Amino acid sequence: MKQVKSIYNSNSQELLGKVTLNDKNIFNRSTYILVTNEKKLPKGYKAVISTHDLSGDTSTPYVKVDNISAFNDGDVINITTDGEICFLYEISSTSNVVFATARCNHRCIMCPQPPVLQEKDRTDFNLKLIKLFDKGAQEVGITGGEPTMIGDKLFDIIRQIKKSCPKAAISILSNGVKFADINYAAKLAACNHHDLQIDIPIFSDIASIHNHIVGAKTFYKTVQGLYNLAQFGQQIGLRVVIHKQTYKRLPQLADYIYHNFPFVTQVAFMQMETTGLAETNLKDLWIDPYDYNKELKEAVLLLNNRDITTYVYNAQLCVLPPELRPFAKQSISEWKDVYLPVCDGCVLKGECGGFFSTNNNNISTHIHKIECTDSCTE
Repeated sequence: MKQVKSIYNSNSQELLGKVTLNDKNIFNRSTYILVTNEKKLPKGYKAVISTHDLSGDTSTPYVKVDNISAFNDGDVINITTDGEICFLYEISSTSNVVFATARCNHRCIMCPQPPVLQEKDRTDFNLKLIKLFDKGAQEVGITGGEPTMIGDKLFDIIRQIKKSCPKAAISILSNGVKFADINYAAKLAACNHHDLQIDIPIFSDIASIHNHIVGAKTFYKTVQGLYNLAQFGQQIGLRVVIHKQTYKRLPQLADYIYHNFPFVTQVAFMQMETTGLAETNLKDLWIDPYDYNKELKEAVLLLNNRDITTYVYNAQLCVLPPELRPFAKQSISEWKDVYLPVCDGCVLKGECGGFFSTNNNNISTHIHKIECTDSCTE
């Protein structure tokens, strides 16, 4: 998530609020955090963020920052006691998520955010957070950790999104294991959301390889979860993270998906984010994305030719063969999506997914600027 560090803050407890850049009616301020370049500290707001020193008035919590260019009307932020400002919802973003939990029942060898064993339940905080989202939000993700680790409270979050953001599509990133319990799958279906998709990773057509990658013997539970969700008519996406231990069997995995899960809404092949456990295990995982183009091309075209919607996530267009470029999507969250100096002037930059800022220079050696037009024959 995007973060801003304050120069000074006066609050002694965490503050959650919705950003406003303009004064609100005195009777309609309590959930808002006023962000201003003016030297004033009006009462009634949850807090005030200013570029000025407002230490003369302590009746309202305030935070001093260098500038307010990062803030937009309608953003939702959390201010910690040490003055860190975390953007939990950005009005201009298409990748807003609710972080359900940091716990997980898997320990994937390439997980960018290693799970914790214990934590304080976040559900009450998340329900308050969702109530501050813009009513017209088009999409909200639910992620973790593993969201199903909070049990039935997951359905409380879904219902609150449905109430607060009635137009929003919901995407849930889950390992699918909990849905092997058909009663749990039925409870998800009972939420009766108009546009909800569960995105579930599968890493091999061979159970032992998948289980090694996720750190648990759960391949067949994931498979059962997929069938249970399909039985209730739920939209399902499959995700395949590509690395040294998955790339060789991409064509076989694609064939397995076609024959066993023809009901899925989409399949996404994903370039790896090399942070967290992926960075720890990098020597066992890293392969230049250029070097798996053959397997990726075969897998993508196999599924596409069989009318299964297929995407390539997190990839750079200059590395992909021209036949795969139409399948690439800009999928990296805005706050960590960057481009390199070599990208300046590239004719495909506006369509390219860019790079994870967290990848610590783990990038393809085949990155280059494309200066030609549609007649390129790369």
